[in-house]
Amino acid sequence: MSADALKVSSLKGKVTLITGASSGIGASSSVLFAKLGSVLALNGRDMDNLKKVAKECTECGGGTEPLLVPGDLTDEDKVKRMVEEVIARFGRLDVLVNNAGILALGGIEKSDLATYDRVMNINVRSVYHLTQLCVPHLIKTKGCIVNVSSIASQISSFAALAYCMSKSAIDQFTRCVALELAAKQVRVNSVCPGVIVTEVFKRAGMDEKQNAKKLESCKQSHALGRPGEVDEVARGIAFLASDAASFITGVNLPIDGGRRIMGPDESSITN
Repeated sequence: MSADALKVSSLKGKVTLITGASSGIGASSSVLFAKLGSVLALNGRDMDNLKKVAKECTECGGGTEPLLVPGDLTDEDKVKRMVEEVIARFGRLDVLVNNAGILALGGIEKSDLATYDRVMNINVRSVYHLTQLCVPHLIKTKGCIVNVSSIASQISSFAALAYCMSKSAIDQFTRCVALELAAKQVRVNSVCPGVIVTEVFKRAGMDEKQNAKKLESCKQSHALGRPGEVDEVARGIAFLASDAASFITGVNLPIDGGRRIMGPDESSITN
């Protein structure tokens, strides 16, 4: 069997729930998982975009249509119904990709408690809750979890305090849950992207000029001299979800173009 065939077979038929699938890293991951033969359940808040991603997944995934489970992940009842719907449709869950998250700008002097609560509720609390609901099903399949963290969990910045805190929490969450579930053969890992070309900075309030400047700064802040692309992160997620990573758990994998090995950059805001 060729290496490419092995990659495809390891994710083929695996029921995979991906959050934040309507754009960016989540959308790219959804399409890649479809190409690799996964059976998909896709969550996102932008229904129009989610339908577009689902259509692309269907076209490149041999005609298999993803189950769409849209909704706000901070709505506890909706999240419970989402998991129930996935299990009712497919009867199992093999992979959970916790990708949904937001960036908010501001440090201790310029951001308020409402911003802190919003970031932590979406980036941390919803991940905790959804994972908690999925774990019983993942134990049955000896499945795996991939969390989307950020290199901001490891590099300090005064420009996005709540965001950095939330991603540090996700890295620790990853390690603790990996330790807890290891005996049940459920693997738990995270990816830590550097600056990736997405709409995340614009959604946080940057205008076109500021966004372009941020991407341009990657020539100095990232060792490889550029920002990353969503498909580069998606490939890391797929690797950790696949059997190729069968002996890897509790890892926070940097996909950052070498950002973490560069010197301090107090103005750094990473994905």
